[in-house]
Amino acid sequence: MKPFRFILLVLASTAGSPLLASDAVEGNVTEFTSPQGVIERCVRIAAIPGGEYSKGDLKDEASYCGIDLYASNVALCPKTWSTSPGMMVYDISGGPYSNDRAEFERNACKEGKSAGRLSEGDLAKFKVTMNAKGTSGTFSASPLLYYHFSRYFDMTVKVPVSVWRTMDVAMHASEVARPGLAISGHNRSARMNHAGWQHLVDAEVNPSSYSPMDDIFTADRKQIYGVLTSSPGHRYGSEINGTRRSGWGKGQNFDFQETPAFLALRRDAPLVEAIDAGLREARKDGQINRDLGPDVPREQMAYWMREISEIVLLDFIFSQQDRVGNIDFTPYYYWIENGKLAHKKAKHHEPGDSSVPAGAMLLRRTNLNDNDAGGRVAYANFAKSTQMLEKLRHFDGKVYARLIALDRDLQNSGPIYQWLASSLGLKEAEVAQVVKNTRLATAILQDSCTAGKLHFDLNPKQFFVSGDVTPEEISCDGT
Repeated sequence: MKPFRFILLVLASTAGSPLLASDAVEGNVTEFTSPQGVIERCVRIAAIPGGEYSKGDLKDEASYCGIDLYASNVALCPKTWSTSPGMMVYDISGGPYSNDRAEFERNACKEGKSAGRLSEGDLAKFKVTMNAKGTSGTFSASPLLYYHFSRYFDMTVKVPVSVWRTMDVAMHASEVARPGLAISGHNRSARMNHAGWQHLVDAEVNPSSYSPMDDIFTADRKQIYGVLTSSPGHRYGSEINGTRRSGWGKGQNFDFQETPAFLALRRDAPLVEAIDAGLREARKDGQINRDLGPDVPREQMAYWMREISEIVLLDFIFSQQDRVGNIDFTPYYYWIENGKLAHKKAKHHEPGDSSVPAGAMLLRRTNLNDNDAGGRVAYANFAKSTQMLEKLRHFDGKVYARLIALDRDLQNSGPIYQWLASSLGLKEAEVAQVVKNTRLATAILQDSCTAGKLHFDLNPKQFFVSGDVTPEEISCDGT
């Protein structure tokens, strides 16, 4: 990698060009120069006030903004699978194409997902906004919202780090977009992905062909922008994502509410009773029963309930329209050591790691990776329209208190509101939607709390240690 530098800016902007809404982001900036002489930027968005970021978060941010997209040991491939176009950034410092960028892009990229096996691994994924006709709908600011707000709430569900990045339009067109269009055209099942590449190719030739232009291009029209992020984990089956029998939209979101963790969250009963009832009811569905397997420990359910409740809250606030079917997991071992909960990431999906105690429990921890269909006013808010928050009877006290504080801040144009309005490149209507949805979410949960229908008992660590959780006494008004 060539040297890079960080610059603390009040506003990360393109010199000499008028700023459009989506070009106005704030944070620490790293600059790179493309082979065409265009100055590109990677922005580590300023921390949300009150956010709790780990050392790993900050390390990942720095790592993403240390990637020179044109280094000889880096290769770029179009993401031609799934529904939305994107760019995979691979480490080719070793392997069969070691430091041979041109040959990797010429030969390996055609392998799709398998291209990663010909590299030393992927460094990041670059996602841009795409909402043209025939596409699945993605918004590059959405992963940034999920990342930073999950740290504000100090959530248990694992949301990946994301940074803002620009790329020379000409370089993206030649190395990624045009190859993406050609490769995706051979895959009949990638209809929306192919449509996305077609719109990107057209827009990079003629920016005015895409509206609004500032959703994709920087103000000088010489660069496209998006986010660098990663998607670790494996896809859950129907045990978390639901059967999806009822089709896209409200139907599959109602199916999602028939999963064991969601059924338990809906049960107005003590935690253990809710867990057992959720599993029992969900197993009546043959597909869910098979995907669950023969034994699901209560400890697993305690984690799932906490994680699903957090997902529902974030999706409600950000009007997420494409959650169901896109929830992942990573396996971890958990055990009690000196009276405290210890854990280690598992190498395999089955028990048998000799480096952990014999009684260690293998659990699946939820990754919320696919977060690019929220934030826009035009998106369908299925968490809201299917009344997911209204049905919750279990919640975490700390998350609830932070929601009350967030709502108070947003209603009074406090520090978080100022951060939201200035740091992520959101338009006024998009900021207003977050404010409105937060107010609605707060009112819904406060009503449940006031009615005595909300148990503040989603503490999976405590449950693992003691086998149960004593509900917290939480003031419904957050005081």
